[in-house]
Amino acid sequence: MKPEMKRDFQERSSSFYTRCVSGILFPLHEHLKRHSSVDVHKSMEQTQWFSPEKIVQLQTEKLRQLLVYVNTHVSYYRTLFAGLGFQPEKASTLADLQYLPLLDKSIIRTHLEELKSDQARGLARFNTGGSSGEPLVFFIGKERVSHDIAAKWRATRWWGVDIGDPEIVVWGSPIELGAQDALRSWRDRLFRSRLLPAFEMSDQKLDDFLGTIRRFHPRMLFGYPSALLHIAEYADKSGITMHDLGIQVVFVTSERLYDDQRRQISNTFGCPVANGYGGRDAGFIAHECPAGGMHITAEDIIVEIIDPNGHPLPYGESGEIVVTHLASRDFPFIRYRTGDIGILDDRTCDCGRGLPLLREIQGRSTDFIVAQNGTVMHGLALIYILRDIPEIKAFKIIQESLDLTRVRVVAEVVLHPSQISQIIESFQTRLGRDVKIEVEQVGEIPAEKSGKFRYVISKVAGI
Repeated sequence: MKPEMKRDFQERSSSFYTRCVSGILFPLHEHLKRHSSVDVHKSMEQTQWFSPEKIVQLQTEKLRQLLVYVNTHVSYYRTLFAGLGFQPEKASTLADLQYLPLLDKSIIRTHLEELKSDQARGLARFNTGGSSGEPLVFFIGKERVSHDIAAKWRATRWWGVDIGDPEIVVWGSPIELGAQDALRSWRDRLFRSRLLPAFEMSDQKLDDFLGTIRRFHPRMLFGYPSALLHIAEYADKSGITMHDLGIQVVFVTSERLYDDQRRQISNTFGCPVANGYGGRDAGFIAHECPAGGMHITAEDIIVEIIDPNGHPLPYGESGEIVVTHLASRDFPFIRYRTGDIGILDDRTCDCGRGLPLLREIQGRSTDFIVAQNGTVMHGLALIYILRDIPEIKAFKIIQESLDLTRVRVVAEVVLHPSQISQIIESFQTRLGRDVKIEVEQVGEIPAEKSGKFRYVISKVAGI
């Protein structure tokens, strides 16, 4: 068989297999797990084309239903509503949420049992990675799981790929990696999904990763931007071609995606990069479409942007992202503080979807730094100083206090004293002349326990 005929046959066979997985095997899998994700997904494929006004109507009705439910079945909210004199059945606009206090991690830790619905059955225990502090323990019911799966499924299909298409996942969460028992491994093989652990990025591991990707011929990659960037840079450095594999899209999530990361990953793998935003606690909040819009999963998620005093901000202004998950009756997340900073957009996307947009996701509050005079700025103000020094290949900035910032760098050669002086001078220009800047050259900078990599950690700016 000629090579071009063989490729055509393989593509047609792959497409047929993908249709079997997405149309038969995956729905059967979800049915056996008692998930409603297939029906939710079908509905979302329709509602994404609603007008913005109709989507707001849908959100308002779902919000009222959620508030009425939690008033009846969740003791924490029953007590809270009674104390406020809040009548959930009278909620008629999304702005009515502002009558309710914000929910944060400390409240969840204190009222963990009271936040469970008395109707909930089969709750799954989850926890965040704790990369910015103490891990948060919380619970998720099948309704919430189903809606998050459906939202991710819809966003995947925006890019011309589907469940059942070959997929490589570069991940580092112990929750995923610890679940790789025989049944899970068999399921992943059936759905053509391969997991590569992002904990260790040695040259030998990177060679193995690239070899696996080339042999597997995935149609999509999924993972942390920092991990996929590292793989892409190593491929280019090693002269290993990766743009000829037919990869359609690289999905990234769980970290801020920087412009230079997007360019490098896209160039190396020869495909677009699609940004996603969400978390275990907050849910599948938003995802980028091919037209460039960061669409909020509005059927499930209400997003507010608040100032430091908790007051909602208008479109175009930067503040903390607060979410209400409308499919979280079993363990409600209502006005939940994510600790992330972002900006809402009032425009509509060129793709024609009526789903609202996030204009920008600027990162976690701990990705921001505070100068001695109290000025708050994004870590990029310091990141670009280090990126402008060609010899520096990796770095981590830790703001210990208003008076001390540590800088760890990995460089190809020992930095010249003048370069270190340049770093200190530039940092002090932004943070304050009296701030002590300690620059340490190290052999490597390990990732977080989750496998993520954080360029900036501020112990001052965090909430």
